[in-house]
Amino acid sequence: MKFTKLLLLAILLPYSLLANDDRPPVPYDFLAKKEVKNFINMMVKKHHFKRSYITSVLEDAKLDRDTLARYTGKYKVGTTNGPWERYKAHVLDPITLNKAKKFKKKYYKTLLRASKQYKVDMGYIVGFIGVESKFGEYTGDYNVLDALATLAFHKNRMKKFFKSEFEHLFLMARKQGYDIKNLEGSFAGAMGVVQQVPSVFLKYGMDYNGDGKKDPWSLEDGIGIIAKFMHKNGWEKGAQVAIPTKFKGKRYSALKTSHRRMLPLKTILKHGVKPLKPFNEPNAYLLKNRNLIHDDIWLGAKNFRVLTRYNNSTSYGMAIHLIAEAVK
Repeated sequence: MKFTKLLLLAILLPYSLLANDDRPPVPYDFLAKKEVKNFINMMVKKHHFKRSYITSVLEDAKLDRDTLARYTGKYKVGTTNGPWERYKAHVLDPITLNKAKKFKKKYYKTLLRASKQYKVDMGYIVGFIGVESKFGEYTGDYNVLDALATLAFHKNRMKKFFKSEFEHLFLMARKQGYDIKNLEGSFAGAMGVVQQVPSVFLKYGMDYNGDGKKDPWSLEDGIGIIAKFMHKNGWEKGAQVAIPTKFKGKRYSALKTSHRRMLPLKTILKHGVKPLKPFNEPNAYLLKNRNLIHDDIWLGAKNFRVLTRYNNSTSYGMAIHLIAEAVK
């Protein structure tokens, strides 16, 4: 997946960790904006949509104040991403881990097929779907049209990206035969059990259960989507992902931690980090999850970076890893 396609996913907190606030969308005259008129002209000329259709859709679009607030002003932790404590409380709690085991058992045949076909470890497929939607329980209650129209045509730090996603929303709805006005998803237009924005669904969406349609809300289709994503991004089946470590003290600051940049293992060892299990790669991502009173430090292998290519967050990748470990 290209970086531009990942930009939104890089900062989104899985929907299961964020809920809609108390400010519902309000009526708004999008058609009064010159920018919107130019968008309509582009959709008619470039994609051959009927002008009357695009116009009628935008007449019904509302201003989503909650969505806009998340992407304007100074970035605040917890608005589009979240702390490790929140992951622990919402997707690594005993109830969710028990659901993960039940999900693996119920969909074992599909998971096994995907694991063999795409050469990936099935526990991590389970982890992705658990983190993204708690196995289909939380797929979003925001109106996708309202959210993406708001972000596409109002100033915010990712306006260019969202304008592209708004274009892809129309393409997705036409291709899938969806009523574009009734689609529900996250505050940023991500839909289904693995929370895909329209452009990503158009690239990775598939009919994995053989029912004749690509359905982002289908758990079986979601299994195929994630397996394909992992394979395309270089997952090595059976290879290490992350190893726990110990160090002196409660907080670690001797080296800069990151899931984006590897360090020589020798350097990490020299700076007070001791793996609790053998680590068999010469370089590692030095990963930190900040708890209330202490840090957890892990060594991440090449496979760990694949997890964070779906959502550019150490906490996100670690949550998937720990769910995978729990369902072994």
